[in-house]
Amino acid sequence: MKLKIITFLSLMMILTGCTEFAMLTSGGGLAVSHNAYVKAYNGLDVLTIINTEKDIKTHIYENVRHAD
Repeated sequence: MKLKIITFLSLMMILTGCTEFAMLTSGGGLAVSHNAYVKAYNGLDVLTIINTEKDIKTHIYENVRHAD
């Protein structure tokens, strides 16, 4: 867990100047994104994965499925 956080923080410090790139956690790659909402969602998604080991979409899917 701590290694994931350290790796994530290291990547964020290295990529600070690269504002055109946003990590897509679901694909695991890099993609060009100029939309601030997409960057914010991807940032929250990364933090969610670090804390819970599930992405936001999985949490929503499980909550909807559990409600049925």
